Formats: sequence, structure tokens, C-alpha cells
Amino acid sequence: MEEWNSEFSEGCSVILIGMAGAGKSTLAPLLAEKLGWGHIDTDLVVEAYYGRPLQDIVDLLGVPDFRKAEDYILSSLGVVRTVVSTGGSVVYGPAAMERMKSLGPVIFLRIDKETCLARVGGGVGRGLARMPGQTIEDLFMERMPLYEKYADFVVDTDRFTPEECAGQVHRWLKSKEGKIPEDMR
Repeated sequence: MEEWNSEFSEGCSVILIGMAGAGKSTLAPLLAEKLGWGHIDTDLVVEAYYGRPLQDIVDLLGVPDFRKAEDYILSSLGVVRTVVSTGGSVVYGPAAMERMKSLGPVIFLRIDKETCLARVGGGVGRGLARMPGQTIEDLFMERMPLYEKYADFVVDTDRFTPEECAGQVHRWLKSKEGKIPEDMR
């Protein structure tokens, strides 16, 4: 896990990564509220780009081309003072992840395999970018090292409530050099 070495300030954003079911969409608005920031979901950015639901885009393009498209679209994302909830497949895109890391600290919302399977089920209709025949378990095992590679901080979202997780991230951010200014607490 790479440690976040930059100053945390209002010129940053906070990036949430993790598997489907890890709580990115739930945690983003909670953390954004604590920070007094906005929040966005990159799956919605991709949907807006194509004007279609995510699952339709994955089905239309196929997984390899979907991953390339997601990498391209997100590699130019420009936001500040924003909690960014990413799609689970963002970690396959080197340009997108380089961009995410440049925007601010990357927080890995970790869940265990059993929790993921229970929350996601078969993954039907979730817009999961997985290869034909690839199980959720296979996808989980494939992605874990990528999430860990890019993470500056890890929160186990299956062990704490969403509010507790948002508090953990907020406290970690405050502990970084260039702490959150008083007017943002």
C-alpha cells in the first residue's frame, strides 16, 4: 500500500475505491457532508458520457473496451473538494488511476469475499465489468491486489457502520500534514 505523502487541503478530492457492495455510494455522501464538500459517482459520469445505463454500456462494448473507455473518460476528470465514488473496475485503468491519485488520497473500502458475495449476489444488472464466465469470487480475487496497490488508507466497511467508516476516514484526513482547515471541519 502506497502512503499518501501530499498535503491534504481544500484543493484536493478524496477518492473511494473498492468492490461492488463495499459501500462507496453510501459512504461518499456521508464523508462529503463531514468535509462540507460535494460528491460524485464515476459510474454516473460514464453513463452520462454514453447516455445509457452502465450495464447497457458494458454489454454494448464488451469488458475490454468498456475498461478502455472508462480509463479514457476518467483520466481527464477534474474535481476539487469532492468525494469521488469510483466504479469497481477503475483500478484496471492506469491513466484513470494516475489521475485519481493526482486528485487526492485514495481510500480503499475493503470487504471480505463472503460479504461481497452476500451483497452483490450474482451481480446481474449492476454493470460489473467482468469477463464471460468470470464469477464474482474470481473478480474479487483479481481486484484485491489492485485496490491494495493504489490505496493510501484502508477502511473495513464490513466491520463498521457507514457513519463509523466516514469518521475513520475523516480522522485520518485530519491527521495528514496540511490538515483540513478549521472552516472545513
